[in-house]
Amino acid sequence: MNRRQCIGLAGALALSPFVRAASQDRYAAALAGFPDFHGVVVAGLGSKILYAQAIGQADPQAGTPLATSTRFESGSVSKWIASIVVMKMVDLGLVKLDEPITRYLPAYRADTGAQLTLRHLLSHSSGVPNDVVAARKADRQVAYTELEQMEAVKRYASGDLAFKPGTDWDYSHSNWLIVKAVVEQASGKSYADCLQQWVLAPLGLTESGLFSGESSAVPGMAVAYSAPNPPFERKVSAIPGYMAMAGGFYASAPDMLRLMDGVLGGQILSPAARQVLMRVQMPKQRYALGGRTQVELIAGQMREAAWEDGSNGGFRLVARRVLADGQSVIVMNHTSYPHQKVGHVASALMDVSYGFESSTSSKA
Repeated sequence: MNRRQCIGLAGALALSPFVRAASQDRYAAALAGFPDFHGVVVAGLGSKILYAQAIGQADPQAGTPLATSTRFESGSVSKWIASIVVMKMVDLGLVKLDEPITRYLPAYRADTGAQLTLRHLLSHSSGVPNDVVAARKADRQVAYTELEQMEAVKRYASGDLAFKPGTDWDYSHSNWLIVKAVVEQASGKSYADCLQQWVLAPLGLTESGLFSGESSAVPGMAVAYSAPNPPFERKVSAIPGYMAMAGGFYASAPDMLRLMDGVLGGQILSPAARQVLMRVQMPKQRYALGGRTQVELIAGQMREAAWEDGSNGGFRLVARRVLADGQSVIVMNHTSYPHQKVGHVASALMDVSYGFESSTSSKA
């Protein structure tokens, strides 16, 4: 079996001037500039796949090859997915972003709960300390111990606030324990059911979902390693169910492309909800709700893009979509590829989509 498996969709070159300028050979040449990359990449326009390639093995110890349908953990992109569900609930009138969370969680501590809102939690401007990560570092078994959602909130997301909500920024996984509790209380459903009903099923995403514990139990999932070469040391970071919004989402690269298009260019959210989702709340960090909206140099021009990055254990994910025209790139890795180089792969492929000559691959 060839190390590289390419998929070119018939008729893709007729889609736009961008696509006419970008042949399959040019994408392949750009990716060849990163000979140590293992994973799956997709370049697309809207929901249309222009180029997809799987490189390496999903599990080298088992000899399982990667395919474009292979699932990968999304890491912190799970937070953006969770924010999409919350904004869907805003559309449905089930929650409001600026109500105190005690409206939905009356059992939460009253003094801080009266100050906290979903907007604070989704934008990491809550001041809720990152106690869940501290607990995981102190005791490895925390990652493997399942808890009821409100028990997890009580243990790991009820500490004294580090600052007045809305006045500062601190990246805290504990925020998402509270958000999950709110979603489940306000909807009367599990978060998994909300995600399936409001996002995955409408978009026909069959290679995406939530995992708990170690993701290797998911059929079709890549296995995370510290490197793509022998001795093939596993690099795993378990995610209990109560942390699903912080890091429990997985997807294939084609599904991730379709998800971004369905949310940012489709009918999953109302136009107003979509604008709120992507509106920057914390300018210094360019952080919106659950992810970033950044104006960056892309293919020689400053362009505004959805800028979603995630990692967990040996998994890496970069997802970019230019908001003005829907040009998108998904890069997924499971061999602990350096974060900066994952971004370079994405930039090189995006350059090809725009027909831009660059030397991005020389950074490999």
